[in-house]
Amino acid sequence: MDNTYSEYGDIKIICVEDCGNSPKKKLLKELNIAFAENDIGFIMENITEDVYWNLIGEKLIQGKDNFVETLKQMKNRKVTEIHIRNIITHGSTGAVNGTYILEDKNSYAFCDIYNFTSAGKNSKIKEITSYIIEAS
Repeated sequence: MDNTYSEYGDIKIICVEDCGNSPKKKLLKELNIAFAENDIGFIMENITEDVYWNLIGEKLIQGKDNFVETLKQMKNRKVTEIHIRNIITHGSTGAVNGTYILEDKNSYAFCDIYNFTSAGKNSKIKEITSYIIEAS
């Protein structure tokens, strides 16, 4: 599968090429870029008030306010590169896996599983389960 390369601000993005017909795939790509850029506004627009985020082995975050506080705590981590290997969506679920590379050259492999409010193309994310391991 071919990769596309682009830059968003100071972040290099390498992502599997997509046919462009899936609004949820596009959203999940943009959401991962927003996490890397700490674009809290974009993320808040796309999650429910009662969002549930399970960072496996670390903590469980419930509700939009707690979600925002967690993102603010992550603000000091500077991502320089994202490699998105797969974006998979079907119905009201989706998954993204890849690698983040930080400014200090540490890298982290991740897999995020998403549950949306419905199968509709404009539905919001109600649940995220994140698996993250150091890959350096």
